[in-house]
Amino acid sequence: MKLRKVYRFRMRPTKAQEVDLYRMAGARRFIYNWSLDRRKNYYAEHGKGITAKQLSSELTALKQEPDTMWLKEADSQMLQQALRDVDRAFDAFFKKRSRFPRFRSKKAGHFAFRIPQRVRLEDGKVYVPKVGWIRIRQSREVEGKTKSATFKRDATGHWYVALTAEFEMPDVEPPAPRTPVGVDLGLKDLFVLSDGERVRAPKFARKGTNKLRRAQKNLSRKKPGSHRREKAKRRVARVHRKASNQRSDFLHKLTTNLTQEYDCICVEDLSIKGLARTKLSRSILDAAFGEFLRQVEYKATWNFKRSIKVGRFFPSTKLCSNCGVVNPNLTLSDRTWLCCCGTQHDRDLNASRNILAEGLRLVAAGHTETQNARGEPVSLPTGSAA
Repeated sequence: MKLRKVYRFRMRPTKAQEVDLYRMAGARRFIYNWSLDRRKNYYAEHGKGITAKQLSSELTALKQEPDTMWLKEADSQMLQQALRDVDRAFDAFFKKRSRFPRFRSKKAGHFAFRIPQRVRLEDGKVYVPKVGWIRIRQSREVEGKTKSATFKRDATGHWYVALTAEFEMPDVEPPAPRTPVGVDLGLKDLFVLSDGERVRAPKFARKGTNKLRRAQKNLSRKKPGSHRREKAKRRVARVHRKASNQRSDFLHKLTTNLTQEYDCICVEDLSIKGLARTKLSRSILDAAFGEFLRQVEYKATWNFKRSIKVGRFFPSTKLCSNCGVVNPNLTLSDRTWLCCCGTQHDRDLNASRNILAEGLRLVAAGHTETQNARGEPVSLPTGSAA
């Protein structure tokens, strides 16, 4: 089967090249807004949507008009990609995954564009059509065939290129689990493994609160529209970027070690959006549960290993991993509890062991040749099994 990887490198453009990148991003924004406006007007006039072929033909005619001949200086495929971006925005709206597409503001500071082809990478440089070769900080080699490239400037003023590469991977079934592990996510400990290992939550955003407070206080004192206000905005963005980079580096190292050490990783299918609406939302988002689960899933696939998600309504915390009795009176403040069978449980360790058992049950239910299903019961006892 074909899979994709994304390689992200920081660019080091010259002053002239940076001007060209801004020009490309501006052309993309202009075509995006023009396409959105054209779609809205066409629907208001005819009662139906305009076809992609007609919109592409009108774009070709638009580049011949005197007022918009400057669009010829931008890459043609990049402009066509802007039309497809509007199509994707409408598809997401009709599928109720996002709101109605909005116009892109020039003052919002969002500079990005995508080129689907003809972007090459050689000797620490990336070739951008209509711009030329730009130096990058290439930290690793790009494996596979490059399919597209996205160029974006972040809030601190740095340009990045994200290269999407496609590679072939054998479509084979992972072997039977030999070193499985259950993972219980939390706020005090980022995760607790079923073998007893714990990793403390780093809380990068919490640790940078003082720096962020000073930077935002300095920003609030600057006059709107002034150059000093723009500099203050970048200082705030640098604080956010540092916490984001620390969190990303921390999670990548953890998930890589997990997928290398264990061949079956069982986790809970958490509702991140629901948790983000609680009073613990700041700590939940700082822990980045969703990113952790995403990395574990795709890295397990790349390494021919399993990533099992246990249902979010499975009572992993309240269930005794020894006898299977559910404790309905367990509260969030109870870090340890005593079961009626006499077993003293650590809340998180007990949950990770239950997640492991349920994950192996799910594996056995779909793959009866695993070691867990050789004549033994694979479902957990419930109720008053003691």
